[in-house]
Amino acid sequence: MSSTPEIYEKTVTVRSSDLDELKHVNNVQYVQWIQDIAKEHWKTRASEEILNTYFWVVIRHEIDYKQQALLGDELLIQTFVGDHTHVTSQRFVNIVHKKTKKVVVQAKSTWCLMDYKSKKPVKISEEMVRVFYK
Repeated sequence: MSSTPEIYEKTVTVRSSDLDELKHVNNVQYVQWIQDIAKEHWKTRASEEILNTYFWVVIRHEIDYKQQALLGDELLIQTFVGDHTHVTSQRFVNIVHKKTKKVVVQAKSTWCLMDYKSKKPVKISEEMVRVFYK
């Protein structure tokens, strides 16, 4: 198996509803984008059978806020997976200002793989790991 994780990315434009009272992107919105891109990556890579059998829950977010983003800014959101344990996987997210190329947010999250039927953690198989690699 290749050891290069796939980088999944998308661009968002900051809307007024993303802003806080200081007129920059609200920290809660960054968390939403971090979770949204993780779910999108999962749904675009996993088979229908896998999607109907397993789901992920976040158990930890670590977020470093580096720069501000403002109304109208275009942000590139990138994610990829890192190390995994028996039932957890690390996921990294970088949010970059497209025009300045400056990192706005860096995040590392820990996700736990769950079984839909039992609603309990389940072992991450090699097949599951391959979902996120080139």
